[in-house]
Amino acid sequence: MKLRRRVKQTVSLEERLINEAKSLREAAALLPPGAVREAALRKARRAEITARLSEWLRSPGLKAPQQ
Repeated sequence: MKLRRRVKQTVSLEERLINEAKSLREAAALLPPGAVREAALRKARRAEITARLSEWLRSPGLKAPQQ
């Protein structure tokens, strides 16, 4: 039986996604205009959107009415 590697995350998912987006944008700034740069920017936008979505899903938001 294979043992699974368990990793305890010390940084939240949102923070990791934002950090990835920042590094992708920095890397894209160094690239010449083209498909590779656009792909990096697209991936950065997806990471930012995912971070915001995750925060929104974890927020208390609307609650069911109490009776």
